[in-house]
Amino acid sequence: MHTIGTVELWAVFGAIVLIALVIDFLVLKVSGSHKVSFREAALWSMAWIGLALLFNLGLWWWLGQQSGRAVADEIALEFLTGYVVEKALAIDNIFVFLLIFTRFRVSAELQQRALMVGILGAIVLRAILILVGAALIARFHWILYVFGVFLIYTGIKMARAPNEEADFEGNPLMRWMRRHLRLTDRYHGTALSVVDNGVRYFTPMFVVMALIAVTDVIFAVDSIPAIFAITEDPFIVLTSNVFAVLGLRALFFLLAGMADRFHLLNYGLAATLVFIGIKMMIVDVWKVPVGLSLAVVALCIGTSMVASHLVRRRERHGA
Repeated sequence: MHTIGTVELWAVFGAIVLIALVIDFLVLKVSGSHKVSFREAALWSMAWIGLALLFNLGLWWWLGQQSGRAVADEIALEFLTGYVVEKALAIDNIFVFLLIFTRFRVSAELQQRALMVGILGAIVLRAILILVGAALIARFHWILYVFGVFLIYTGIKMARAPNEEADFEGNPLMRWMRRHLRLTDRYHGTALSVVDNGVRYFTPMFVVMALIAVTDVIFAVDSIPAIFAITEDPFIVLTSNVFAVLGLRALFFLLAGMADRFHLLNYGLAATLVFIGIKMMIVDVWKVPVGLSLAVVALCIGTSMVASHLVRRRERHGA
């Protein structure tokens, strides 16, 4: 498969992610479990977004030296579009994470650690899915059409049931854990398991982290095919995905209190998935320019968020 990813680029990317995660863990350890303020979440969100943009800028500069400005511009735009798509689709994850925390009564102080570990697991699982998807596309080009149909179907389903509640008790992972693990309903700080009278029990914290990681991968089944419609380069697909997921914890605390304000967002996400699915279906007839894709995605998401705000404001004034 064709990729710009050289050994050096993969090494730089890996080093940046590792350093960023170490710093994030150290900050969390020093500050301890605490309720994250809106200001703190906003600063961390800007830091993660800034890191992604700096990486893209560095990639653009390096490619300009190696392959010329035209190639650098195209790849940088692909990364930015993929990042925006993944970041937008990740917002839906956040609302589900909020439901998980509410269902299992996770205190505000413990939510940080639950998200941190859950997201780490999600990064590993996403990387596996991306590499498998890239290998399939490289071997079977028609897989793109399958992905396209799936995205269109998912978008239509999302539009028809935008506020469908998650059924955690019917979740296959939840059922498996109840059958095969000894679970306790009591939290023991951040402990994932405890031993009582020689018997090991897994705490709700363990259940929450597992659900977050697996839920993110379930959403990745939608988002990963979406980015393959923008680029088939596994390096760009993986790096844009990982950078989008890295900032998910900060984005959660930034948006968690505003879930009700964006009640029409799912329609924007649905329109995005349908557009990308159609883009994937016509790839052999017309390759939609990356810049146009970015504009359409921004329009879909932005319109749904603005419409949510206007509808809520009208409801308040009408009341």
